[in-house]
Amino acid sequence: MRARVWAPRAAAVTLVAVPGERPMRPAGGGWWEDAGSLAHGERYAFRPDGGDPLPDPRAVWLPDGVHAPAAAYDHAVFAWTDRGWRGRPLAGGVVYELHLGTFTPEGTLDAAALRLPYLAGLGVTHVELLPVAAFDGDRGWGYDGVGVWAVHEPYGGPDALKRFVDRAHAEGLAVVLDVVHNHLGPSGNHLARFGPYFTGRHHTPWGEALNLDDDGSDEVRAWMTGNAVSWLRDFRLDGLRLDAVHALVDDRAVHVLEELSAAVDALAAAEGRPLALIAETDRNDPRTVTPREAGGLGIHAQWDDDVHHALHALLTGERQGYYVDFGSMTALATVLTGAFLHDGRWSTFRGRSHGRPVDRARTEGWRFVASLQTHDQVGNRALGDRLSHLAAPDRLRAGAMLLLTAPFTPMLFMGEEWAASTPWRYFTSFPDPDLGRAVSEGRGREFAEHGWDGEVPDPQDEGTFAASVLRWDEVDEHDHAAMLEWYRSLIALRRAESDLSDPRLDRVRCEWDDDARWIVVHRGGFRVAVNLGDSEVSLPLGACGREIRLSSPAGAALEPDRVRLPAGGCAVVEV
Repeated sequence: MRARVWAPRAAAVTLVAVPGERPMRPAGGGWWEDAGSLAHGERYAFRPDGGDPLPDPRAVWLPDGVHAPAAAYDHAVFAWTDRGWRGRPLAGGVVYELHLGTFTPEGTLDAAALRLPYLAGLGVTHVELLPVAAFDGDRGWGYDGVGVWAVHEPYGGPDALKRFVDRAHAEGLAVVLDVVHNHLGPSGNHLARFGPYFTGRHHTPWGEALNLDDDGSDEVRAWMTGNAVSWLRDFRLDGLRLDAVHALVDDRAVHVLEELSAAVDALAAAEGRPLALIAETDRNDPRTVTPREAGGLGIHAQWDDDVHHALHALLTGERQGYYVDFGSMTALATVLTGAFLHDGRWSTFRGRSHGRPVDRARTEGWRFVASLQTHDQVGNRALGDRLSHLAAPDRLRAGAMLLLTAPFTPMLFMGEEWAASTPWRYFTSFPDPDLGRAVSEGRGREFAEHGWDGEVPDPQDEGTFAASVLRWDEVDEHDHAAMLEWYRSLIALRRAESDLSDPRLDRVRCEWDDDARWIVVHRGGFRVAVNLGDSEVSLPLGACGREIRLSSPAGAALEPDRVRLPAGGCAVVEV
């Protein structure tokens, strides 16, 4: 490996490596390079203008932490066994989101890889990992990454990620990685010492904005897009979830997301396998997933929070904050047929109109990743309580049925499928005591300002993290095992019957009653009927029901052109 670094404002850069230091030579365009080479595993750092030695901004391996020298990494050393892997398209898929540190007691990539046969047996097709980029400390969600190109060493480092991907492909599972380019964490962020990676023109809720459109932004954009391509090419990942892309402020004519989607599509064509970019965005703007040739950004899919909010508010009765406009069957029917509730209409939470309508005839539903639970929607609650802590089992089953028969790409959050008893809380482990104290106090203050008068678990307390680790012994316990079987049955039914995964939004039709709290969703030759009311109801099918394919609880029965459901009941009926 040849050492190279972009440091356009430095008068001199020194390479710090074993056995000593040597000056680097200018290579044009603000780049510096070393004439020699570094062996795989050899430690090295850069010293711009005689300052402290700093790790490489493109380091793949940071074995000693984010403040220490990097180790040279040769991607050719790893021996892959997945040569026959041709990928899995996101369309028709089921995504499973997991956090490596809490998915298993060991909290490593190798330990998580041992659970991949379980995930394949569940029926999911894509495993989405929360960020693995190196951050300061051992424990964290991963959204405070500073070694953006590196794999967090406590998870196992770069080779462990490759082993995980290799094993996943052997199980027929695609792997998606959550990446964060809109900001860097507060500890170990040395990029500004090298060049204009950040700009004062824009700001994010988390601090300085990445420089995507100011002086020197060409190389910053290349750093970002190059990082994304490296994950897909060098680690053979199948997709990326792009964190909070609305915070990637870019005033240039070609938005960086459009540039990124073009680069990823070119890589997919070269490698002969599908690669997906999935954006997290709160804009409700379908142009995010509109192809570039049609004037969009060309991102392949996006998270759809409106579907989550419609289901969560309906199942729990919560109406605070951004749930205020949700909770009715009308809202649910709106998102099931059009992806967004706020599609240009008034948003009470925002105090303004919000969003843009989806072209139901031209935009496929699979481009919207929908969920009942996510790391954000669980972890950003004061106590990290899951939906299973807030809603009765019959409502959980009804919610799962609505999600897994919808025209979207459904996503599960780890443990959801067995109604895990463990919370999933916000946790950190910053070594700097002042920073740790600020995070702890800030978390408590944030919830107090929003009217929470209870105790908020301290993010820096190791017990907060420990409480969030999944308990796999629950899987075989009676109630948990029954929920797991329900999810397996729903996923299998979705896979077996194409009408239940049909992404054409203009073919979805709903009938509902807000007062009686029931809904019937027409999905081709099937009807998905849900009764969240307190009384038994007889619901219209619009055709003669031939067979109840799946129902909960016992008591669903077919009548001429109708299905009878007990209170809290749900059923998939073939007509």
